[in-house]
Amino acid sequence: MGETAEQTAIREVAEETGIRGSVLAALGRIDYWFVTDGRRVHKTVHHYLMRFLGGELSDEDLEVAEVAWVPIRELPSRLAYADERRLAEVADELIDKLQSDGPAALPPLPPSSPRRRPQTHSRARHADDSAPGQHNGPGPGP
Repeated sequence: MGETAEQTAIREVAEETGIRGSVLAALGRIDYWFVTDGRRVHKTVHHYLMRFLGGELSDEDLEVAEVAWVPIRELPSRLAYADERRLAEVADELIDKLQSDGPAALPPLPPSSPRRRPQTHSRARHADDSAPGQHNGPGPGP
């Protein structure tokens, strides 16, 4: 059996950033369409609010140009796409709920079934052909 979307998120965050975490809440998903090897591909990326458990921030993954800790309120201005900015706003709202009302205030995770094969990432492109999530360092996105 494969892994759930939550397991994929935990694994990929660790692989791409060096950070170990646990999933607290679902933020939403973003659907991408891109062309690779002459064929059109649909990719769905599930995003989660995660708790830091440990690790050292690292950008050793070849697909990640730079990683950085960013204050949540600065995050929307550093994201290039409206759908990504909306997810950052949802994260900010959930963090406020978590701080004021505790973990019980977070919405339950939606059901997630394991996939037959592990979910992986690729150099998917937005419709305008710039890479989503590839700019994580100082300044605005591409």
